[in-house]
Amino acid sequence: MSSTADYKTEFMRAAIHGGPLSFGSFTLKSGRQSPYFFNAGQFYRADLLEAISTAFGHTIAEADKAGVFLTEGADKDTSSAASFDVVFGPAYKGVPLATAAVSALARLDKARYGGIGYAFDRKEAKDHGEGGNFVGAPLAGKRVVIVDDVISAGTAKREAVAKIRAAGGIVVAIVVALDRMETLPDAPTKESALGALRREFGLPILAILNLDNIIEGMKPFATADDLARTEAYRAQYKAED
Repeated sequence: MSSTADYKTEFMRAAIHGGPLSFGSFTLKSGRQSPYFFNAGQFYRADLLEAISTAFGHTIAEADKAGVFLTEGADKDTSSAASFDVVFGPAYKGVPLATAAVSALARLDKARYGGIGYAFDRKEAKDHGEGGNFVGAPLAGKRVVIVDDVISAGTAKREAVAKIRAAGGIVVAIVVALDRMETLPDAPTKESALGALRREFGLPILAILNLDNIIEGMKPFATADDLARTEAYRAQYKAED
């Protein structure tokens, strides 16, 4: 089994057996009734955090070394130096994901990623002490990878991109734990939130897992009813991008 399969398999196992990925009936913000729900806030236990941080680390490192994060006019040599400077997590769930991802990157390759910083935003600007809207690494002039749990409508990611750009940062990619692969509610075309963001910003947007992965991963243990409802949900709402 390849290292890619290893970390994705372990992430899937942790999500399913540890509680972050649940099956049943859940009402989403869109009003849809989903047969599954992914909650990154449930990766609070050490072994579960290890699984998601490792998955983010591998996903980011593989994309970096493949040149996925390179912007126009950037040095095309990705053999030794990272093509990004900061991992940014939108408050609140993105905060532990960013810090854990940076730690995982350092474990994977300290020479390449030991100087990578993390940052996150405040919900309200701090007016005392160091003040400001952000915590962590400075963003001005830095190449930034945004990490988060899922993309629903994409609103939080648009806000993160706007904040980083306003601070002088250069967003080079968005990486999420899960791509639900479903169409946006009331969209004129069968486009997903992930696809809409990719088209709007012209950025690479990557996911560790997607709905197809979940369906394959649940087959060994899921009830026939859970599996059938999840497959039916995919058939009804899966995007075409």
